Amino acid sequence: MQRLTDIKTGLLLACWLLIAPVLSADEGQREPVTIEADSAVFDERQGQSIYTGHVVITQGGMQIRADEVTVYTKENELKRIVARGEPVRFRRQREGEKEILGEARRLDYHADTEHLLLQDRAWLTQGGNRFSGQRIEYDMPRERVSAAQGEDGSQRVRVTIQPKPKASSPEDDRP
Repeated sequence: MQRLTDIKTGLLLACWLLIAPVLSADEGQREPVTIEADSAVFDERQGQSIYTGHVVITQGGMQIRADEVTVYTKENELKRIVARGEPVRFRRQREGEKEILGEARRLDYHADTEHLLLQDRAWLTQGGNRFSGQRIEYDMPRERVSAAQGEDGSQRVRVTIQPKPKASSPEDDRP
């Protein structure tokens, strides 16, 4: 009987270890959204609100700063954020993850898929690596970045990848 209890406990622990990363990834989306702005217009029927003037949106470890933001909701749940500014700034820092910073003149964020699109003089950094171009897409759950130049060939894509720090050996510690 004790062995059966140990097996059940082990299976329960294994299931928890498998779903814990999924729960923590979704944790930021369950946080309340705080919006500060100079002015706001709400259209409940459309599920849309427009904020202008020094807009700051915060949800969990994510922050967006812009001149103008349109927020789309459905049944009181955040669906999409479209921001414009000179520039729009994006920051996300979750516990145990690399900080993500981005900037562009236009930002489009889909909350349900955690997909970020930065357009027009865009750049994104993660863990020291930097991507820049006219259009940058970032799929946060997959940690996948896609960058493109402008349609007219302007603002070519530029990527800077930082080398891993050299591991120190015992010989490095000698005087």
